Amino acid sequence: MKFTAPLKSDSIKIMLLGSGELGKEVVIEAQRLGIETIAVDSYNNAPAQLVANKSYTINMKNKNEVLDVIRREKPTYILPEVEAINIQALFDAEAEGFHVIPNADAVNKTMNRKNIREFAAVELGLPTSKYEFVTTLEALKDASNNIGFPCVIKPVMSSSGHGQSIAKSPDDLEKSWELAKEARGDASELIVEEFITFDYEITLLTVRNEKETVFCEPIGHIQQDGDYIFSWQPMNMSEVAKAKSQEIAKKITDGLGGRGLFGVELFVKGDDVYFSEVSPRPHDTGMVTMITQSASEFALHVRAVLGLPLDYIDYGAGASAAYKASGDSFNPIIDIFDSSFTKESIIRVFGKPQSHVGRRMAVALAYDKESSDIALQKAKEIIGNFADN
Repeated sequence: MKFTAPLKSDSIKIMLLGSGELGKEVVIEAQRLGIETIAVDSYNNAPAQLVANKSYTINMKNKNEVLDVIRREKPTYILPEVEAINIQALFDAEAEGFHVIPNADAVNKTMNRKNIREFAAVELGLPTSKYEFVTTLEALKDASNNIGFPCVIKPVMSSSGHGQSIAKSPDDLEKSWELAKEARGDASELIVEEFITFDYEITLLTVRNEKETVFCEPIGHIQQDGDYIFSWQPMNMSEVAKAKSQEIAKKITDGLGGRGLFGVELFVKGDDVYFSEVSPRPHDTGMVTMITQSASEFALHVRAVLGLPLDYIDYGAGASAAYKASGDSFNPIIDIFDSSFTKESIIRVFGKPQSHVGRRMAVALAYDKESSDIALQKAKEIIGNFADN
C-alpha cells in the first residue's frame, strides 16, 4: 500500500462521524500512518476533534448537514462512530461512491436493536434470549408477562446503556418505561428481553477485511446501569465456549460484511453462548487492549479499514476501569494521585469539555503478565485515586 501525507490533494482521508474518546484513539492511530483525519460531532471540542487535522460540528441527525460535510471533504473512508446519526445520509453517500465502514446496511442493522436482533435470530439462526418489541405501556406489560420476570427493557435505538433497565416485577414497568423514553436516540419502540441467568458476559473483538478475520482474546466486563465500568482481558472461559463465541462472531460479522473491527457482545452460561449485540466499531470495553496488545483495537480497526494485515502480539493480562464524573461542570478537572502512574499502568484523560453525573471522563489501564484478576484489582485501586475537583 502507498501512504500519503495529510492535507494534500491526494491524501488518504478518514472521516469520523462521532468523535468521542474511542474516536480519538482511532484518529491517533490513523495519523501514525499519515492518514488525514476529519472529526465530526454534534458539539464543539469533542475528544477526537482535539487531535484531528480538521473538525466540524453539525447536527448529526440532519441528513443534509451530514451529506454536506461528506461531499465537501470527499473522504476515502467514512467511519460512523455513534448511533445518533442520520442513516439515510450514509445510504446516499454510499450510492454516490463513498466507502462507508463497514457499509451503510451494517450500520443500519446494528444501530437499531430490532434490526440486528431479527437479523441475528431469524435470518442467521443465532441463539439469543427470548424477546418482543413494544410501542405502548400496555404492550410492555403484556410482553413482560409473556417473557417473565426479571426482564430487560431497552429502547431499540440508544447508546452506552442509556434508557436500559431491569424490571424485576410488574411494579417496575412504569419506571422502566419512563427511563427508556428519556434516553437519547429513538425511544419510540422498546425491546423486552428475557433475563438470561448467565455466568458472565464478554466482548469478542472481531476484526475483518476481504483477506482475513481475526479474533482478539475475549474481554470480560461488568456493567452498571447498562454502561461498562470494568473490563479485563483475557476472560477465563472454556475452550468449548470460546470456540462457540468465535463461531457466532464470525457468522454475524460475515453476515454484516465490510471492513473494520466489530465488538460482539455475548452471554455465556457454562458452555452455552448467546448473542446479545454487535457494534461495527471499537468497543468501550476494548480500551483494555491499549495495554494488552501490540496493536490495540483502534490500531486494528484502522488496519482493517485500509486492508492491511491484522497480526499482533498479546502482551499478557490487563484490565480497565472507567472514571465517571460525580457532578456537572463546564470546566471539568480530574484530580489523579501521582502514584497512579506506574510501569504497569496507563491513564487516559479524554479531555471532554463538559461533565455531567455519570459521564465517562477517563480510564485507568493496568497490566499483569499472568493474571487478569490481579490486573483488575490494580485498575480498581488506581481508579480509586481519581476525584472530581
